[in-house]
Amino acid sequence: MRVYNFSAGPAMLPLPALERAQAELTDWQGSGMSVMEVSHRGKAFIACAAHAEESLRELLSIPSDYRVLFLQGGATAQFAAIPMNLTAPGAKVAYIKTGQWSGKAIAAAKAQAVSVETVADESASGYTTVPAADQYVVPADAAYLHYTPNETIGGVEFNYVPEAGGSPIVADMSSTILSQPIDVSRFGVIYAGAQKNMGPAGLAVVIVRDDLLGRARPTTPAVMDFTQMAASGSMLNTPPTFSIYLLGLILDWIKQEGGLAEMAARNQAKSEALYSAIDSSSFYSNPVVLDARSRLNVPFTLADPSLDGEFLAGGEAAGLTNLKGHRSVGGMRASMYNAMPLAGTKALIDYMEAFARGR
Repeated sequence: MRVYNFSAGPAMLPLPALERAQAELTDWQGSGMSVMEVSHRGKAFIACAAHAEESLRELLSIPSDYRVLFLQGGATAQFAAIPMNLTAPGAKVAYIKTGQWSGKAIAAAKAQAVSVETVADESASGYTTVPAADQYVVPADAAYLHYTPNETIGGVEFNYVPEAGGSPIVADMSSTILSQPIDVSRFGVIYAGAQKNMGPAGLAVVIVRDDLLGRARPTTPAVMDFTQMAASGSMLNTPPTFSIYLLGLILDWIKQEGGLAEMAARNQAKSEALYSAIDSSSFYSNPVVLDARSRLNVPFTLADPSLDGEFLAGGEAAGLTNLKGHRSVGGMRASMYNAMPLAGTKALIDYMEAFARGR
């Protein structure tokens, strides 16, 4: 039985894409082999990777002066790759800190010998807020401004794109990419781990503007060098072939379902329903301020924390899995990416209401 998987990642994936992969697993395109067994240099897989890139460009309306890279190491590798590719040692960079993931990106940048200026830090609120657009100033000499549009652990999300003056904006969109339309032209670099909306863990997608290529430090490993990877079509080494293949299937599913506008409408409907249930209850609460609430990751607590274990066990029995909050935050967390249907959110709400009535 398929369950409703509320994991923050690796996350629930679209069943039609998984079923197609299952059907093709041992005999891909009549080759008598799995896609995991064919050569990444062969015409069939090169066409497969090209299809994934073309579909991504279509869905996100990526301008022609941006490269799309399929890299390994997830988003965490990009925490270090960004300063390696965009700065020389000692350069000034700007970061907005809204939670643990932006904090990890800051730590990785500092390890690359750059001068990190944290232009906004929401620690005073316990990372339950994002800064107002007029609360911070990006230094004119900053090589870039980095931010995390959605923090999966704390459940906070920006409802605007920051202004950075003349500095390129770098965004870690691991949990938001493909969840709604975006204007790619406003960013210098977008990077995202695949394990939320795009496929299995391990793959990272990087979208980088052409004028930011050619800046990598000489010491940058080749597989982390955007310029070298762009020149090789992301095949400087053996790429994560199955992840790229599955990304293509998921992008096909998104197009068939109506594209990013439809994904955005569905995600909004799910989050509004769950927040409404939480806010109307005296048994559940959400700590995030209203204008910073994530559409995709909804943390909540029970009035009596001693009931957490019982709540989780009952949820598992009802087919509602991975609701335990991050270990650093506690409580519960419902992550509802594109593949989570509204029916799953409604099943969670029904369970929450029944559990509260029984107490």
